[in-house]
Amino acid sequence: MNLIVDVGNTLFKLAVFEADRILHKKVCNKFDFLAVLDQVSENFPALSKCIVSSVGNFTESQLSKLEALSPVTILTHETSVPFTNLYRTPQSLGVDRIALVSSAAIQYQSQNVLIIDAGSCITYDFINDANEYLGGAISPGLAMRYKALNDFTAKLPLLEADYPKDLIGDTTITSMHSGVVLGISNEIDGFISSYKSNYTDLTIILTGGDAHFLRDSLKSHIFANSNFLLEGLNYILEHNKD
Repeated sequence: MNLIVDVGNTLFKLAVFEADRILHKKVCNKFDFLAVLDQVSENFPALSKCIVSSVGNFTESQLSKLEALSPVTILTHETSVPFTNLYRTPQSLGVDRIALVSSAAIQYQSQNVLIIDAGSCITYDFINDANEYLGGAISPGLAMRYKALNDFTAKLPLLEADYPKDLIGDTTITSMHSGVVLGISNEIDGFISSYKSNYTDLTIILTGGDAHFLRDSLKSHIFANSNFLLEGLNYILEHNKD
């Protein structure tokens, strides 16, 4: 069994895989990680190897606890992956993006794939039908946009995301919801349209914490998969098992 640990900007995700099947998944904050890890190790004593992908703060004590359970692979830009990386600055490529592209490389072989990860940031990553990763784009995510409106103005409030009922906001609150949510939707649809004009038979994957909130607002046909990054990490771990 494989233990997958995804350390994000705000949350930790743990998943237990047997082959390519998820047996268990848990999301927690950084303060609860060790307690959750104890619970996972008690319920799944047959864990044989582990991979950690971290874009947040992962401490030495947390790593030591993992290493006491099984051998640990720390994902970096130097880790062997199942695709050809043509990014010009591979050392700056986020490990979360590496995992997402690995998932696409395994699950959608010989296809043009655009992976859209709607999390703290919205990332766009493209792998072509020759299994070459070309790069993509990064823009502010849903919560980040709401926070920016509050942080950089004197009077706009900090709002929780809410889908606008109308295109035209008739109050400041509804105008903010329209600007943020429909702005993101139009951005994503625009990127998809641009990629489709350059690459035929494009497969589009939408993942990340805000994927299901945004999915119904998009015009394009997409596949929503909340476990796409975790699956990619498991593929990388299997790819490096020898």
